[in-house]
Amino acid sequence: MKHSISFYITLFVIKLKGLKKIFSENPINYKQLRKEDIHSPGHSFFNRSDRSRRFTISKTTITEVKQPIPSNRLLIFLHGGALVYGPAQHHWDSLKQIAGKTNYDVWMCDYPKAPEHTISEISANIDQVYERALEQYAASDITLVGDSAGGTLIITLIQRIIKQNKLLPDKMLLICPVVDPAFTNPAITVIDQTDAVLSHAGVLSAKRMAAENNQLNDPLLSPIVGSFHHFPETILFIAENDITYPDQLLMIKQLEKENINYTVVTGKGMPHIWPLLPFMKEAKVAMKKIIQLLNV
Repeated sequence: MKHSISFYITLFVIKLKGLKKIFSENPINYKQLRKEDIHSPGHSFFNRSDRSRRFTISKTTITEVKQPIPSNRLLIFLHGGALVYGPAQHHWDSLKQIAGKTNYDVWMCDYPKAPEHTISEISANIDQVYERALEQYAASDITLVGDSAGGTLIITLIQRIIKQNKLLPDKMLLICPVVDPAFTNPAITVIDQTDAVLSHAGVLSAKRMAAENNQLNDPLLSPIVGSFHHFPETILFIAENDITYPDQLLMIKQLEKENINYTVVTGKGMPHIWPLLPFMKEAKVAMKKIIQLLNV
């Protein structure tokens, strides 16, 4: 498949930033990654007194943006960052597009991170965010969106909701979610050679920072060990040149087995979280597709 010039420029910029090198380290240098964190965006879109506010739920900071015309729909966004850093600029830029081109109110969730917090603490925060959302919106009007580790948190949240017989959201849209934090799939070794962003060693190190007693098979951390029975509509954006890709294919098989309504958009030759990458033509096309699917 022929890629755009902006695709190759994007890969070059990623290489210059040294992301692959950082994600190849064990232990991962999460403090270096956190230099890219933006917890309070400077853009006026997120700071309008008439439409935006910040509030906390437990240890999670929510940046809320309301629609200019009152909406009864809510989009909860859980950012990626291997559970150790984020949100970054590309998360805010992507959320601005989504909020501006859909009729959802949006909540950006800046949740607590490892290693200061364990996966059980992080998950408890996400549970409380969803409970608060149910106080203000009907479950059928709530959509969950997340990339990478944010996708992990969404999948495991859904698994807990189903176990507890609580109300499910309308749908979820996942961008390159991490499905198995142990990265034991042998196909990952091959893709690691072409993945421009992630590497098995560093991501595994980050997951261990969040794990309790080094238990990577904890259902809070590893969606693949849980059930996909009764899942809501699921939209998956996945990338071929991404070490998380082989396990996402296993998840798709589980969705098929459970007869779940799902849609898959595959980025041919694309890197991790490609729809959120700035400047790249393929990312812009993918974001238009995301907005289209959210508006259905």
